[in-house]
Amino acid sequence: MKLENKVAVITGGARGIGKAAAELFAKEGATVIIWDLLDAGQETAEEIVKAGGKAQFMKVAVTDVAGIENAVSEIIKEHHKIDILINNAGITRDKSMLKMTHDEWQSVLDVNLTGVFKCTKAIVPHMVEQKYGRIICTSSVVGIAGNFGQTNYVATKAAIIGMVKTWAKEFGKHNITANAVAPGFIKTDMTDLMPKEVIDKMVSEIPSKRMGLPIDIANAYLFLASEDASFVNGHTLSVNGGIV
Repeated sequence: MKLENKVAVITGGARGIGKAAAELFAKEGATVIIWDLLDAGQETAEEIVKAGGKAQFMKVAVTDVAGIENAVSEIIKEHHKIDILINNAGITRDKSMLKMTHDEWQSVLDVNLTGVFKCTKAIVPHMVEQKYGRIICTSSVVGIAGNFGQTNYVATKAAIIGMVKTWAKEFGKHNITANAVAPGFIKTDMTDLMPKEVIDKMVSEIPSKRMGLPIDIANAYLFLASEDASFVNGHTLSVNGGIV
C-alpha cells in the first residue's frame, strides 16, 4: 500500500495508460480522482470501486481553467488535500511539417503542454500549503529522439522535460517533486488501429522485442509518486524497452 491515504488526480484517466494508473494507484491505497472528457471515466471509476478501491470521475477539460479550478475546489472541500498530480492527458494531430495546419499545431499545444501548465497551476498551491506533493508529467520517447510527422506532439513532449526540471527547482523546498515519464511504443486503443506490418516493424526495432503495456507506464508513475522516489526530482524516466 505505497499510496495509502493519498489523494491522486489523474488526467486522461478514462482509458489506456491513465486507466492503468488509476487502477494501480487505487490498489496501492490512493483515492483516485479521474479527470477526463470521455464518459468511460465514469465506468473506470465504478470498476475501481467495485474492486474495493476509492475513485471518482470528474468531467474536466485540461484546457478549461474555470472547470479545472472548480474541480480542484470540490476535491479540496471533500478530501482536504491533493497529494499527487499525474498530467497524463494528451492528443495527437500528426502530419509532416509542410502539411500541418496552424490549428493542428495549436490544438496539440493547448492540451499536451498548456493543459499541463493549467492543471499544475491550479493544484500546486495546495501542495505548497501542505508541504507535500508529487507532480508527474507524461513526456514521450519522441520528445527525446524526435519523430517524423509529429512536430507539434514532439514539441510538447520535449517541453515537458524542461518544465519538470524547472518545477523541481521552484517547488523542491516545499517537499514537492516534479518528474516526467517518457513512454516508448505502448499498446493502447490508438496503436490497436495501426496495420500489423507497421506494428511488427516498430517492435523489431525495440531491443526488448515487445510493445510496452499501459501497466509498464503505470508502474513508473507509481514509483515516482511513492516515497521510494522521495529524492528523485527533475528527472525524466524513460520506459521504452531500450529503443532510445
